[in-house]
Amino acid sequence: MELVLSLALTTALLLGSPGPAPLALAGVGASFGFRQGSGFLAGILGGLLVVIVLVATGLGTLFNAYPAIRIICQLAAAGYLCFVAYRIATAEGGIASQTGQPPEFKDGFILNLINPKAYAAFLAIFANNMLQMHSPFIDLALTATVCFLVAVIVDTLWMAAGAKLRPLFAKPEQAKKLRLGFAVALVMSVMIAIIG
Repeated sequence: MELVLSLALTTALLLGSPGPAPLALAGVGASFGFRQGSGFLAGILGGLLVVIVLVATGLGTLFNAYPAIRIICQLAAAGYLCFVAYRIATAEGGIASQTGQPPEFKDGFILNLINPKAYAAFLAIFANNMLQMHSPFIDLALTATVCFLVAVIVDTLWMAAGAKLRPLFAKPEQAKKLRLGFAVALVMSVMIAIIG
């Protein structure tokens, strides 16, 4: 049980720290509400599940063996995250009467599928916090399951936190400031991820 708690805490800290996916979730939650952003949240989690499987099956080490692939992935992620930031920033009206479509499942899925931070986090988790209780396959499956369950909780909390901000930004000028703030924070997190 101690190993599971350590794994869960490590995963929560790595995935819960402000980065592209959490900031996008908070921005979508604040701009469009939890219910309208739920497709985006599902996409984030779906993309993360694929990342977990890829890293768990060893494909994540491809980034270490071929740095050029990592750089291409980072640039693609940066471009796509900037697109998501643009969609958040350019929604019109107040929060309650806003026009424009929230990002959808595919947006969240692609965002996490090409998110270098997700790969780096799970490479670290599987290298340092692998549960070792049964056979290697079962250990891998249990580790991946704990990671995914923690991700569901953490990402849902980020979306809910953003949605809680909605009433504070009901007027169009307030909503515009909120959306721009989240968009700028998202773009800055992308730059930090690329530089760091």
